[in-house]
Amino acid sequence: MTVTVITLLKRREGMSREQFRAYYESHHRRIGERVLAGHATRYVRRYLAPLDGVDQPCDADVVMEIDFPDEAARDACFAALAEPETQAMIAEDEARLFDRERIRAFSVSESVSVLDP
Repeated sequence: MTVTVITLLKRREGMSREQFRAYYESHHRRIGERVLAGHATRYVRRYLAPLDGVDQPCDADVVMEIDFPDEAARDACFAALAEPETQAMIAEDEARLFDRERIRAFSVSESVSVLDP
């Protein structure tokens, strides 16, 4: 059974959407890949743009999705992420990229609708 965690992330003040995505994809993503390797089966970033073009204070700029094969793999990953050296490395890079006060992580349960053609 796949276990999915999503995290809503907002770019730090003063950073454009373009700067945010460029830094995330060229640098922060690589940290994620390194720390998730061996635990997660999928790591996806879904960049958001408001349909009306207007940022709101509650908006996120990216939805990060991580899939794990099971809860044990997720828990082992979170334990590895909590190690002081790893946590310090991630926090230092997050400060360059995110509004860390607004990071929100969620466990996901899913319901799928079958749509008629």
